[in-house]
Amino acid sequence: MHNLFQLPIVVFLTTIVLMWLAVQFGGALRRWLPTAEGEREDLGLVTNASLTLLALIIGFSFSMAVSRYDQRKNYEEEEANAIGTEYVRAGLLPADQTAKLQKLLASYLDQRILWYSERDIARIAQIDSETARLQNEMWAAVQQAGIAQPNQITALAVSGMNDVLNRQGYTQAAWWNRIPFGAWMLMVALAICCCALIGYSGHSKGGMLFSILPLVVGVAFFLIADIDSPRRGIIRVSPQNLISLSDSLAKP
Repeated sequence: MHNLFQLPIVVFLTTIVLMWLAVQFGGALRRWLPTAEGEREDLGLVTNASLTLLALIIGFSFSMAVSRYDQRKNYEEEEANAIGTEYVRAGLLPADQTAKLQKLLASYLDQRILWYSERDIARIAQIDSETARLQNEMWAAVQQAGIAQPNQITALAVSGMNDVLNRQGYTQAAWWNRIPFGAWMLMVALAICCCALIGYSGHSKGGMLFSILPLVVGVAFFLIADIDSPRRGIIRVSPQNLISLSDSLAKP
């Protein structure tokens, strides 16, 4: 069920329906169990406090989603820098090893760009497999050079390759890092309670005004889910640094 929150449109539509039903439930409950005149002020305090808590939790969740988005952007930039640096350091190796390693790095760069841009799960699995193969070949190439010539110059190429491999791992971890499922359930439960309280504390039997809170909550949940979903959302991390590096390597 936690995969549901990786589909922003589904989150938006589901939230609106659930919140609207909660408002209607609150209105029906008011007609069955009307509040006494002296209890209405207390009900207003409870409703305001619940709405304030919901706003705080939505704000914290939005902040979490934005920080993860920024982290993914930063790792994309660092990954491009690591690949570009290692491409230059490959020139420190013998000519034949330089050509081989730079060719592998160019192919690896193409796979990383595809990984950022692709949405199809099956295609992503193929890209991951090809990426792992290229990583093994690149590491074998610098390892061979390091063993053949164990000096400070080849150590730079080995260290640069280590950075390339590490950055890919950091990037993958950042894309797996999402808002916890428990936090989503807490927001949904609190939003349902708030909508039910709005319906219960209303004076009229219904109308368009009771649709405002479900719509607002739905938009907020959609925005959080969109930013928190690297592949499914509208707001995505573009591999602009990797593409810029690829363009620069393609120039004669």
